[in-house]
Parts: sequence; C-alpha cells; structure tokens
Amino acid sequence: MDKATAWQQLRNAKCIVVKVGTSTLTHETGNLNLMRMEHLVRQLADLKNQDREVILVTSAAIGAGMGRLGIRQRPKEIPAKQALAAIGQGILMQTYEKLFSEYGTAVAQVLLTKDDVADRSRYLNARNTLKKIIQYGAVPIINENDTVTFDEIKVGDNDTLAAMVAGLVDADLLVLLSDIDGLYTADPRKEADARLIPLVEEITPEIEALAGDPGSKFGSGGMQTKIAAARIAVTQGIPMVLTNGAASDCLQFLNGTPGKGTLFLAKQHPLGSRKGWLAFSTRRAGSLTVDKGAAEAIVKNGKSLLPKGISQVEGKFTRGAVVEVLSEGRVIARGIVNYSDGDIVRIMGRHSHEIDSILGQGHEVEVIHRDNLSLWL
Repeated sequence: MDKATAWQQLRNAKCIVVKVGTSTLTHETGNLNLMRMEHLVRQLADLKNQDREVILVTSAAIGAGMGRLGIRQRPKEIPAKQALAAIGQGILMQTYEKLFSEYGTAVAQVLLTKDDVADRSRYLNARNTLKKIIQYGAVPIINENDTVTFDEIKVGDNDTLAAMVAGLVDADLLVLLSDIDGLYTADPRKEADARLIPLVEEITPEIEALAGDPGSKFGSGGMQTKIAAARIAVTQGIPMVLTNGAASDCLQFLNGTPGKGTLFLAKQHPLGSRKGWLAFSTRRAGSLTVDKGAAEAIVKNGKSLLPKGISQVEGKFTRGAVVEVLSEGRVIARGIVNYSDGDIVRIMGRHSHEIDSILGQGHEVEVIHRDNLSLWL
C-alpha cells in the first residue's frame, strides 16, 4: 500500500485511542504545559463532535507532582514515585476536567494496573465499563495506577498500556503522541542525515533495531516501548501512528490533512480480541521450550502443542496457567496449559497416546490446544 492511501484511510477511524507522554505534557521544569494540553483537548473534543469515540491515555502524574513540589530530578525510589503520582494525579485530572468542560465534554478518570488486564474477568469488566463511559458521551482518561502499583502488577509504561487499551475496546486506531516526529532511520538528535520513516508495513528485526535510548528525565519510555506498543496493536488488527504531540495540529491527519509521523499498518490476519488478550495482557507463569518440528507445526500449520515436541519446562504453574512457548530462545507464542509443570515434565518428549499410561486415564491429548494458543510472530 502506498503512503498517501494508507494515511488517507485513517479518516475512517471511528474509535480512537490517543496516548500522550510526559515529555509532551510538561515543561522542562516538570510543570504542566497548559498550551499543549489545551491544543490536544480542543482536537479531541472536535473528534467527539464528529461522532467519533475518543479514549485518552495520559502520562504526567509523577511529572505534575514534581512540578508542584519543585522537584527537578525524577526520583528512583518507588515510594517517592508513588507519592508524587498521588499528588500529581489530582492536578492532572483537574486540568483535563477544566479544559474539556470548556467544550461541553465530560471526562472519566480510569486508573488501571496489570491485574486489571491480566485477569480475564477484570479485563471484561474494564472493557464493559469503558464502553459504557463512551456510550454516556464522556471521554475516558486512563493512566496506570502508579500510587499503588509495584513491579509484579505494573504494566510498565503508558505506551504498552495504550496498546492494551486499544485491544480492550476494539479500537480502529492507536495514536502515540511523543516528543519526536516519528520513527527515524537513526536518532535525529544525533544524526543530521536521519530520515523519517512514514510507513512501516511490517515490524521486522531491522525496524526494532532502530529503537534508541529511553526518553526524557520526566518520562519512562523511549522508542523501544513505542515499537513494542506498535507490535501489540498491529497484531490485533489496529494500525498505530507515532507523531509529535508538540504540534498544535498533531491530530489533523484524521481529517484528511497530510500528517507527519510514522504509520504502522495493521496485520492482514489479526489475532482477535481474546487471543490478543492472551498474547499481550496475561501474566506469564512459566515457559515451555519446543523443538523445530513443534515450532513449525504451531507457527506455520496452526497446530496444538503436543508433549512430544517439548524439550524443557521452566517455572512452577498449575493447569490453566498462561505460559510462553519458546523456540531457539525466542518467544513464538503464549498459551493456556492443560497440565501443571510437574505433569508436563513427566510427559514431555512422549507421544500423546502414552499420556494415560503415565498420568492415568482422562487427560487431554494436547498440552496447549490451538484454540488457547496465541502466536507472537
């Protein structure tokens, strides 16, 4: 697909998730950049006026807390970050509420943790709540719940969170607003001849290798997280645009105006909502390493994982847990196991017809059924 056609098709997006980063929302002092926030809110409100569904994933709670207290260096200690998030989240939402209300638009604060998307019932509850907020005509404003999160329940960064939210609500488009125009052939802040890549049709290892260093002192992500977010989105059939949030018309490409940025095209055969959740939102309990034959059967032929192809088991888990499937050191899939780690150790490398003689009668033939297996490639 040519660049112009691909960008023009974005005008048809009905449900749009927009993520804005800390470096876009704050000054170097850490204080909120009210002019940029006003420009962004005006554009989002205008999209709503076009009868589009808008969801905003926002960073800057910690940055806002730093600005209010006059702290210039982002702390490393988790309690300090959580305290600043608690201080800054109210400031952030108060500002959004004031700006959106000027355009007659209600907002709803939604704070999420990893568990809210990893657990299937909580995932569906979050999905239903967001759908109802949109139905009421309000704009959900989502942030990770930094005040209570710790490493085990933390999504990690709002780029990843935004991609998960896009899958959660079956969005038509994900937009990441950053402090850079898009993905370049090299870091444009270091290389004068770096070229902007306007269209990425497939996220290859070469594309992933273009990621630079982490972002600003107030933010938590860099180009690595943006490419990772793009992979999550496009694998679920959702295109993603990476563009500069500093521009006052950064979202005008949605109205047909040529945009400056990088468009990552959605995959032709997406995973779908459930398998997208399984692949990217669930918590990994362990891993199974498989041989080349099993990997080929899974990836190329869409087969289930049988015990014969398993060569190594890592982690402690029970039946129904989510594990990664590895081949030659690389993750190729995630799936829900029919056996505990101990039982898999006993049957791995054996034929399926031998399972009953090893474990007793009444066991599944597959270690992971193909309906519960989601590819990462």
